[in-house]
Amino acid sequence: MSHFADVIIPVPLQGLFTYALPDALATPPQAGCRVLVPFGNRQSLVGLVVRLHDQAPVGIEVKQILEVVDATPVILPQQLSLWQWIADYYLCSIGEVFKAALPGKLKRRPTPLSRSRREGSKYSERQAQGDKEADAYSVHLATFPTAEGQEGGPSVPALSPAQSAALSSIRNQWQQHPVCLFHGVTSAGKTEVYIHLIAEAIAQGKQVLYLLPEIVLTTQLTDRLRAVFGERMGVYHSKFTDKERADVWWRQLSTQPYDIIVGVRSSVFLPFQRLGLVIVDEEHEVNFKQQEPAPRYSARSVAILMASRAKALTLLGTATPSFESYYNARMGKYGLVELSERYGRVQLPEVEVVDVSELRRKRRMTGPFSPQLLDRTRAALEAGEQVILFQNRRGYAPHVQCHVCGWVPRCPHCDVPLTLHKKSGRMTCHYCGFTTEIPAQCPACENPDLRSRGFGTERIEEDLQKLFPEARIARLDLDTTRTRTAYEQILEDFAAHRTDILVGTQMVAKGLDFGRVSVVGILSADTMLCQPDFRAYERSFQMLTQVAGRAGRRDSRGYVLLQTLTPDLSLIRQVVADDYASAYREQMLERREFAYPPFMQMIIVYVRHRRAADADLLARELTLRLRQLLGTRVLGPDEPPVARVQGLSIRRIILKLERSLPIARIKQNLLSMRTDLLAQKAFASGQILFDVDPL
Repeated sequence: MSHFADVIIPVPLQGLFTYALPDALATPPQAGCRVLVPFGNRQSLVGLVVRLHDQAPVGIEVKQILEVVDATPVILPQQLSLWQWIADYYLCSIGEVFKAALPGKLKRRPTPLSRSRREGSKYSERQAQGDKEADAYSVHLATFPTAEGQEGGPSVPALSPAQSAALSSIRNQWQQHPVCLFHGVTSAGKTEVYIHLIAEAIAQGKQVLYLLPEIVLTTQLTDRLRAVFGERMGVYHSKFTDKERADVWWRQLSTQPYDIIVGVRSSVFLPFQRLGLVIVDEEHEVNFKQQEPAPRYSARSVAILMASRAKALTLLGTATPSFESYYNARMGKYGLVELSERYGRVQLPEVEVVDVSELRRKRRMTGPFSPQLLDRTRAALEAGEQVILFQNRRGYAPHVQCHVCGWVPRCPHCDVPLTLHKKSGRMTCHYCGFTTEIPAQCPACENPDLRSRGFGTERIEEDLQKLFPEARIARLDLDTTRTRTAYEQILEDFAAHRTDILVGTQMVAKGLDFGRVSVVGILSADTMLCQPDFRAYERSFQMLTQVAGRAGRRDSRGYVLLQTLTPDLSLIRQVVADDYASAYREQMLERREFAYPPFMQMIIVYVRHRRAADADLLARELTLRLRQLLGTRVLGPDEPPVARVQGLSIRRIILKLERSLPIARIKQNLLSMRTDLLAQKAFASGQILFDVDPL
């Protein structure tokens, strides 16, 4: 009998922790079971058993497991293997992966103690309940339409000839490439193709993971999928309660798991017993990348690897592929299927470019609105149609400024101005959440004339109410969608035409489908291009094209008005012409010349410290060591665009690595350097973080 267990603890420390098994334990825990263990001073945590053995650690005191929580594993062996890959690839601890992967309810200390002892039997009861439901479930399965389209069950919409051809091409591509990129223009009907593929996978007894980048997209999509697949589908994202997410987890471990899971990036951590198909919709979206805290993983990359290990197929779908994915397809690593025709052969929207600088010079702008946009909006409302206006800034105004001395209120913890939120009467930092009242006068010169500068979605909504008092206006941004019911209600009202104008941030660009939208206004097309990021051009093209694609999605051509200060940019011409190929070629030439992905792998190293001088010192010392290892592949250190967040000064080092290098060994050296530097007294309170494949 084994006497020790290696356990994962949800903390940012490398490696596993060894604990002794209690002598009185009748049955040792299996790998994948939770245990309650002592950790630190007077603290106990829920850990996860990885393996049992008889090798006592040398030179350290071994503490004993306090309690075995589960009679059967709560994660599958393939999940443990995937966690280890994530930890190795993204340079974090497996404990951080554990913390991100499990729903909060499964990570908390079970109380009272007797309740934790019954958890295993509860799990068995859940399985028994699943068995009781199996007969009704099997009846539903028997009436489900097969891949050949036999009668019975709910029907998949009929495909157009172009959609049918795309479906056949995807199947053919999968014969040679387990990963296929599906590049279809906006409103091409990609979702209907997905539905057919999902039906085929289920008919073969397989499970499907349908990944989305944004919670706001799940409402429309799940309604469409549930009409076809009924209760065979589960939904998983952070707007659900902890209990609801834990219930989905338990269901996936049962004998009758969901056949389809629709969810955001955290869905890749769910247990799948017979995964056969992964669909990554809007695959280009940056929201698939986790930023804070670690693990800073890409759900798209993890999903592709997870599918590969399960011998499942992967479909990456979008109207504006990420340049890396398109490059992989062009190089033959992925299959490629393109659908260039909108459903019903509806034309792509007409795009008109308006030179805002010229209109401002002539004083013809009404706030952020050009006369052309106001005329088109008015005409759409009179015709009983709907309008979407896009401004990628929330709040009332980006900042407030003294009209006399120019003073701007800034966050005391972050290197950013405070955003004005007029409805709440407060100014807020969108990085750390700090909030304060709007001052009555300037603290620098005591002048009471403080003015808002710029336009956020709240200000645009207010101005529209004055310009179109009869219109029903709603706002879709982070401030109005704090709860699941809030964003669902906003979208439901707009879909039912209880709202005439929808004002929103990038949320309105993410695949939403509304049949009455005839006009889309892009109020400031230049905002994203100002970011000091090699992907700024790509993201701007994707965002503008996606927003434009919300117009005219049924039986008539839509109209898009694009307001810009730089109408002569090649980007603007490419958006107007929907010329993805030109944008891709132009950017690939630049990236090859300046050694950016996909031609090189990037790792960004962030150094953080409470004191700016110590952040500089630590960054310089780390850079010196990195240059000894990697030479000119090391850029920096420098300050990122926002160089202080939550009181921490931040420095950045960029690594550009040829893909032929021994990347795994380099990553191990990075971890060793971090351990060595932070062990020094001078740097003990510093932080060194890694962002692999940053977006």
